Amino acid sequence: MKPLSYREKWIELKKKPRAEGLRRFSRQLALSFIDHYLYNDRYEEEYIGILCEMSTCFENRAIDGIGTSALFDIVLGGLCDEFEDLQTETYNRVMGQIISFCRRIPAGKELNNCMLEFGLFKADEIARRIEKIRAESGNYRKLPRNPRKVMVLSSGAMAADVAVASVVIQRLANRFPSAEIVLIGGSYLQDLFGNNPNVRIIPVPSSGHGNLNDRFNVWHSILGIVEKETSGKLDSALLFDPDSSLSHLGLLPLVDDSKYLFLNIRGAQKFPPKLSLSRLANILMDKILSESEYCHPSVWLAGNVRGESADFARGLRKKGCSRIISVNFGAGGNPRKRVDGDFEEKLIFELLRKTGTVVLLDRGSTPDEDGRSEKLMKSLARKKIITKDLVFGSCKGCELPHGVIGVRASLGEMSSLIAESDEFIGYDSPLLHVSAALGITAFAIFAGTNNPRFIRRWNACGSGKCKLIHVDTLACPCSFDTDDIVRRVIDAMN
Repeated sequence: MKPLSYREKWIELKKKPRAEGLRRFSRQLALSFIDHYLYNDRYEEEYIGILCEMSTCFENRAIDGIGTSALFDIVLGGLCDEFEDLQTETYNRVMGQIISFCRRIPAGKELNNCMLEFGLFKADEIARRIEKIRAESGNYRKLPRNPRKVMVLSSGAMAADVAVASVVIQRLANRFPSAEIVLIGGSYLQDLFGNNPNVRIIPVPSSGHGNLNDRFNVWHSILGIVEKETSGKLDSALLFDPDSSLSHLGLLPLVDDSKYLFLNIRGAQKFPPKLSLSRLANILMDKILSESEYCHPSVWLAGNVRGESADFARGLRKKGCSRIISVNFGAGGNPRKRVDGDFEEKLIFELLRKTGTVVLLDRGSTPDEDGRSEKLMKSLARKKIITKDLVFGSCKGCELPHGVIGVRASLGEMSSLIAESDEFIGYDSPLLHVSAALGITAFAIFAGTNNPRFIRRWNACGSGKCKLIHVDTLACPCSFDTDDIVRRVIDAMN
């Protein structure tokens, strides 16, 4: 369909908006944009413009959210994960167009004023700024010898915060021992990094929900935090951005560029494709700081939570358990990362063939994950597997010598149970990176992509080993059966 035809279709839909019709149309627009640019090298500005209009023209926020989801989940989400220069450049151009659209509408007055303060007037200026920053991000910077404060943005995703942000804050603490390190990001950071004495955490709300204008709220919040933390004076302060979604991957400025240090994590072409994100973060920090050092990813869990988990693990072993395996089948809301069918049940059943094995099954953080876990537990119970439920904090009486314990726990609590385990198994997820950071041997069932660079970048790193079992879930007809995958996991563990 040509741009004019899409425009005419949009005019008709706007007169009588129905959710399903708008959802189908927005997906078609988003996917057509990707087709034209990535495969035909044609940037259809009109397609992005219509999606922006769809995201801001209705009084019903749920209807507005349909266009926003297509923009962020299909267009931008598809462009920012591939670690390729073409996709990164396209992302910058699209986000620049979105910012320019939003600043022109009444609800975008604050956005416009802030961009003007940074001297950014047009979409191409926004894109040129970030491209310049990316090009120079691996260069040595003459930094203050003793900055009073170093602010670090969360990457905006739990897994990336373990893989990248934890490396950055360790490197900064070593380089600037007298500086206060302030980590800005989601509330989950308290679970992962709250026990680090060198870091103060300032929580901000998630930027991943709401309509189009809502997506910029977290940036306004961070601007306020930076102003408060520096009292408007940046002479003795720095801000590190590890390619963060909180700054929408660097396009939204937060401080003067001379005080802004950006890690070009997605700048794939300059670095070997086999590097993990953690190794890449260390290399970039070497270049920026002009020093050579390596820090493994790490997490700093609360002492009381670690203590309770240690007590529970001792109780299991006293009962006769000789092997604790933590398992998480969450996929971060991305069903492509999950292996369908009876794989999960077969895997747990196979793990339990060895006497003295206890599987700690994380029931997940969403109703969908909890429901899937409940179904899995009931199916195992029908096969005469001993199962119990545990709510963290009420562990007494749940000890087993052998079987499955379904665990309801926060991120920090489940992480502490993983720390007491012998092994961890899961899909590509934050807890996979946590387990490697804790030194626990991890087994990653990596599905949903066949891109070698993506898989290697997201390989979990740490003092513990991480073994990868790749599953091609994209092939049609299906190129595997679940017994094959179970066997590969068991072989990797032996």
